[in-house]
Amino acid sequence: MGRIVRAPERRNAVPVGAATVLLTAALTGCTGPAAGNDPAPAKVGPPVRSVTVLDDPDPATLSAAVSRHLFASAPAVIVAAASDPQGLHRAADLAEQRRVPMLVAGGAAGTGRAGGAPTGAPSATTSPAGTASDGGTAALGAELRRLHPQNVLTVDAAAQRAVRAALGSASDTTSVRTDPAEVPTTRPARGLPGVTVLVHAGGDAATRAGATAATATATAAGATVVPVHGDDPRADRTAIAALAHRDPAAVLAAGTGFGPADRLGARLAVAVAGRQLPGGGQVMFPGRRLVALYGHPGTAVLGALGAQDLPGSIARAKQVAKPYRTGGVPVVPTFEIIATTAQASPGPDGRYSAASSVASLRPWVRAAGAAGMYVVLDLQPGRADLLDQAKRYRSLLALPYVGLALDPEWKLAAGQKPLEQIGTVDASEINRVSDWLSALTAAHRLPQKLLVLHQFQLSMIGHEDRLDLGHDNLSLLIHMDGQGSPSLKDETWSGVVGARPDGVALGWKNFYTKDHPMLTPAQTLAQRPRPDMISYQ
Repeated sequence: MGRIVRAPERRNAVPVGAATVLLTAALTGCTGPAAGNDPAPAKVGPPVRSVTVLDDPDPATLSAAVSRHLFASAPAVIVAAASDPQGLHRAADLAEQRRVPMLVAGGAAGTGRAGGAPTGAPSATTSPAGTASDGGTAALGAELRRLHPQNVLTVDAAAQRAVRAALGSASDTTSVRTDPAEVPTTRPARGLPGVTVLVHAGGDAATRAGATAATATATAAGATVVPVHGDDPRADRTAIAALAHRDPAAVLAAGTGFGPADRLGARLAVAVAGRQLPGGGQVMFPGRRLVALYGHPGTAVLGALGAQDLPGSIARAKQVAKPYRTGGVPVVPTFEIIATTAQASPGPDGRYSAASSVASLRPWVRAAGAAGMYVVLDLQPGRADLLDQAKRYRSLLALPYVGLALDPEWKLAAGQKPLEQIGTVDASEINRVSDWLSALTAAHRLPQKLLVLHQFQLSMIGHEDRLDLGHDNLSLLIHMDGQGSPSLKDETWSGVVGARPDGVALGWKNFYTKDHPMLTPAQTLAQRPRPDMISYQ
């Protein structure tokens, strides 16, 4: 039998919806087993693709699809009505014991979506409780005819009616039973140890019904079942651990929200690698709050980070982060290290920017990572190209706990000199950096990587509405760097918040000497939207 990696026990929190990651084609059907008291075992086969997503919200259609992808034939099938929670659990137990598929008859009240609206009222995507959707009835009948079972065991009257209607003339060769004793246990079939089935670990009634059937069918086939809270396995620490342990050859995701398959495949590659962010999981936000010391090692004038040695900076970062540990959100002490520093003179390359060596930064980066901290490398480009500067730190950015920050304030156009104007970086240059950073992150199968854009004037980011937000492995954050009185900072904050593209996270900077007065942690957390990153300079 397959190994089930469970969250809560099924009767308390049934995994919902299975998204098949690498599978899209169905197995071909086979004829049913010969009659007799000792039936032939069900025949199983691995999915023909490595990632398959089955995203139908109707539990009857979803259960048939899971069966079709895992079973070639079966001497018996267990069927329960979607509207009968107790019947669903009985059917699941029977299917697992007899190593045969479980199918669902009819729809269930709810949206068919993990974490959807409360159950109780039918939606446009599901049928009223106890009735069968046209698609669900057709799927049930088609799957029963394909499997051609000797017996169909129904656990409630609604399921029995649906099965007889779905079978039609085929009921002459298939017996519809109501007594489990009349359906013998099959001999163990060859299992599917390389196959993992993802199901939702919560949701509405339709989602739970589909997940219950998917779990039972997968277990009967000898596959591993991994429940996932939400749609993204990278955001579920338990699912990450299970996937990293199994390293499946094929994944079938059953339920809405997991797909599309190519995106899920990339997410699974990260989950299987198993590396998690400080604070847990592989998705940056929501799920943690970063509290950072900003500056350059050994240079106090550039920020709080450089005002003490490395052990002292780690201790200070943790102390600064401590008051933010409220509300149950993990707080991650962070270093934001200035890697390239704006200069008053052009320097030998005429770029007005001095790049720190990787060797000089590595001890700080490694020590912070060992202490459970996150690290952001900050670029003050002058006349240099931001992508060229980012590539200097490729080896550090290949670490799972290191992100990147771009500081447009210090960008110089031709003919400009430092401190004579506030710089600007066009979205096109930022997008080139994000393209490269995303490719690096994917190549190393890293958790989602943070990309910070500093801003206190809207002109600092040119064509902000053209920022590329399509990299699933990057978390873009716009960091408000305004200074001065609380009212002035609030005004700057409002402008930054109003201009940011939808879905972009936000950061807030507190200045020890330039804010009058500096906000307390409680006042900082009172900002709305609440910042995901707070830095101190």
